[in-house]
Amino acid sequence: MARWEPGAQARLQSAALELIARQGFERTTAAEIAEAVGLNRRTFFRHFPDKRDVLFSGQSELEAALVAGVEQAPEGESPMGLVGLALARAADLFVNVPRERARANQAIIDAEPALRERQRQKYADLAGRLGEALRDRGVSDLAAMLAAESAAIVFTLAFAQWLADGESRSLSLIIAETLAELRALYVPR
Repeated sequence: MARWEPGAQARLQSAALELIARQGFERTTAAEIAEAVGLNRRTFFRHFPDKRDVLFSGQSELEAALVAGVEQAPEGESPMGLVGLALARAADLFVNVPRERARANQAIIDAEPALRERQRQKYADLAGRLGEALRDRGVSDLAAMLAAESAAIVFTLAFAQWLADGESRSLSLIIAETLAELRALYVPR
């Protein structure tokens, strides 16, 4: 029986991507997603608080990686050095993520205004949590907010590049290049 097979969450995510891509987000129900993998609606809601969360799973892991990057950094790092270490830690989460799956997920988000807004809120929440971690390391409020918001922008831009058609660089490399470009803005050309 499918409901006893391992990996229910991953199977639900795959089914959701397929169904939503075919039918649209609004016309796809949690019950349909669960049914597609032989599960019931209740099981769906044990894994995801609502249908939107299928597209945003991994948020808590991303937040934890960013915070760990700051908390475990050596003493004496600058705020942007801490951000770089946090982003590098976050990029490690994407090493085994199939890029095509991430592209399909992002295409669904891009097609729905409410999902785009939710994604913006998720990035704002990440920046807020990263700012807290920076303040906990003794970074001043203003510097922590500037660094955390910069991290959110760098991640957003790097992630979009990583998803681009024909892109083969790792997210880690794209983040490093994007951070270097940000730092170069302060150097006269």
